[in-house]
Amino acid sequence: MLMRGLEWITHAISEVMGRIGWFLILYCMVFGVSDVFMRYALNAPSQWIGTTLQAAMVLLACAGGVYALQHDSFVKLDLFYASASTRSKAILDVLTAPFAVLFLGALIWKGYEAASLSLMLNQHTPTSIPIPIYPIKFAIPVSGALVLLIVIKHFIRDLKIIFGRA
Repeated sequence: MLMRGLEWITHAISEVMGRIGWFLILYCMVFGVSDVFMRYALNAPSQWIGTTLQAAMVLLACAGGVYALQHDSFVKLDLFYASASTRSKAILDVLTAPFAVLFLGALIWKGYEAASLSLMLNQHTPTSIPIPIYPIKFAIPVSGALVLLIVIKHFIRDLKIIFGRA
């Protein structure tokens, strides 16, 4: 029952993140081309597009990471992994899961500290149009927590496969 709930919530969250990622890709394409056109064809560079594109790229990495992990779309070392049996893949995944948990734990911890400091200092971009930085910084630990949730779900699934309960 718990596993079904975890599966449902991670699937729902990753689908929302996938939609956000789709929107961000569209945003980057449209405004990236617009910025280049305005800068070189009209000789009228934008005051805000470059900064928002940088923020969109950060958010795209956050959303894309959640979506890609949920759909097993991350690149793996196929030299060993591709030809392995399902049980061997599960064993390899269980062996590497602690490294993922350590990395994500540090990302969440330090990301939260950086975002909290940014909020406390009320950080904005140093441009003519000040854009708050702290919401983008908070996206990093939040997406790290979502990825950690998916890693835990995959870890439980892999343990079931190893012990023949899947």
